[in-house]
Amino acid sequence: MTQTPNTPPPVKPKSKLKKFAGITLLILVLAAVAYYFVCGMTYSDGTRSGVLTKVSRKGYFFKTYEGEINIGGINQGEGTIIPLTIFKFSTNKKQIYDSLEVYQGRKVVLKYRQVIKNFVWQGETDYFVDHVSLVK
Repeated sequence: MTQTPNTPPPVKPKSKLKKFAGITLLILVLAAVAYYFVCGMTYSDGTRSGVLTKVSRKGYFFKTYEGEINIGGINQGEGTIIPLTIFKFSTNKKQIYDSLEVYQGRKVVLKYRQVIKNFVWQGETDYFVDHVSLVK
């Protein structure tokens, strides 16, 4: 078949493999973006207070700052006691971690935010402390 100067060259149809690879790549990119937003989205926020019982820096590859406060149990009378509650949290701020080390064993108030799901390098828990203050 000869082409005249005014006719465009014939368009080759995309191979099925290229089309499948393109669609798969698009789906993976959209899934990664959605997962990123889910991990960064704040589900809830608030404060908790209790005695700071543990602060540590842990992890094999990604070092994170972890901690626990003892919120305490409640005596409801007539011998009924709700057992003590431990609140586990993470923080990614070195300044917060340094404050927590100083407040070890004392009563603190933690301002936190909860995410739906965390990335491995963010911490072990879904609760991230943004501010800590000492109860006087």
